[in-house]
Amino acid sequence: MQLQQLQYFVAVAETRHFTRAAEAVHVAQPSLSQQIKALERELGADLFLRARGNITLTDAGEALLPLARRILADADTARHEVLELAQLRRGRVRLGATPSLCTGLLPDVLRAFHDRYPGIQLLIEEGGSHDLVRELARGALDLALVVLPLPTASPALTTVELLREDLVVVSSPESPRPGGGRRAVRITDLEGERLVMFRHGYDLRELTVAACRSAGFEPDFAVEGGEMDAVLGFVRAGLGMAVVPRMVAARSGRGLRVTPLARPGLHRTIALAHRSDVAPPRAARELQRMLLER
Repeated sequence: MQLQQLQYFVAVAETRHFTRAAEAVHVAQPSLSQQIKALERELGADLFLRARGNITLTDAGEALLPLARRILADADTARHEVLELAQLRRGRVRLGATPSLCTGLLPDVLRAFHDRYPGIQLLIEEGGSHDLVRELARGALDLALVVLPLPTASPALTTVELLREDLVVVSSPESPRPGGGRRAVRITDLEGERLVMFRHGYDLRELTVAACRSAGFEPDFAVEGGEMDAVLGFVRAGLGMAVVPRMVAARSGRGLRVTPLARPGLHRTIALAHRSDVAPPRAARELQRMLLER
């Protein structure tokens, strides 16, 4: 089994077309077909059901596809690791983070990292913790900043706690103060208030909804389905209030009223995660060190 054969297999699986797959990997279509057949002989099973104008994966092909993607991702990571020059003059880091962390935590850290290692390419992927865990597992990311506990237990990942972050309530300065104007509001004060809510799969959505239900009420959504920037924009426009991380509120506070939550409040734990079975590339390890120091 060769990496090239796996590359051709993934290309056909993704395009469901031999000619388009050959074009995508820059090889003649007969050569690609020969390599796919050689791979099938090696594995002792057909990988595709071939019908005119309709290419589908067999059960064996479905089983191989995620493994092939992971093998190719690991090979790509190894290639970049070997190609890195001394003193981190070249390389890349593929970092995943939730949108709120991209807004609150990462800008200062990434600026410091870029100042120290200007030759390192930073590739950032935003997503919820569930999506980031999946991308880590298949080798598409080197590191990810996720919210604990993880949505699903994953023994293949190593996590290191970075910080415990307070959540606060943000509202428009032109709207009535939450909680009747008290300096700190309770979760129960949000009952009956119109909330601007994040999309499904967003860690902050699940945390806020769970806190409201634990307090004995269902939250009332004025608007829902946004990412962090959209939610803050809707709050500034006076559509409702939202529960957001303190770091985000501090960085994006213009046009927002920030009200802390009364004890015990709401918190979330941020962790840095990477695959347990593959050491992150050297550049990723250096970014990991800087994040842990901060």
